[in-house]
Amino acid sequence: MTTLSRRSVLAGGLGVAGALGVASGGLLGTASADAAEPGWSGAVSLNGWPVVPAVPSFPVEGTDLAVAVLPGDVATTLLHCARRFCYELGGSLAPGDITGHTPGRAVAAGYESNHLSGTAITIRQSAYPRGAAGGFFPQELVVVRDILAECEGVVRWGGDLSPVKESHLQIDVPPGDARLSRVAAKIAGWKLEPGAGAGSDLDPFTEPRRATARLLARAQGAR
Repeated sequence: MTTLSRRSVLAGGLGVAGALGVASGGLLGTASADAAEPGWSGAVSLNGWPVVPAVPSFPVEGTDLAVAVLPGDVATTLLHCARRFCYELGGSLAPGDITGHTPGRAVAAGYESNHLSGTAITIRQSAYPRGAAGGFFPQELVVVRDILAECEGVVRWGGDLSPVKESHLQIDVPPGDARLSRVAAKIAGWKLEPGAGAGSDLDPFTEPRRATARLLARAQGAR
């Protein structure tokens, strides 16, 4: 598949004024953090997953990098998203371009707490910083929406959150949700099926796929 070009985002002067941002959790509701607080103090992250001190790192297929995410269905799903971003939205990743779990509790938006549970990743944060919208060309947004549609609503994109952060992807269902297990099993099955999954010849621009993506975008409150 031809790799699409990537739009550069001018981050200077962009940001979130005043208090720390309020992040929409979609299926999980909303939460906010007070600007005076030094960081996230809860035992669970915004999406309902337990905060953990450490998680293993997994290689990101198609790169020389690894990312720390919660093992199991979370890792299967987020690594699939990372692979497609790499293959279809800008080519190779440099060291530091993808981040996952962090033990540091400082967050500038509530949804960033999901890194504490190993259920969120950022891809090219320097190019798509918090507060900067419009970093993707329209044809690239089609790919982003197709990736989300493949994940059937269990993954939320930071471009639909507030404050916007187009480098951010998170698990958007709570622990034990059967939808996550179903999506992870589907993705795992693609590894056994030639021509399926990330890096295959799938076409996100076909009308059936675009229609599915539009339905999910509306359900997730896309901007």
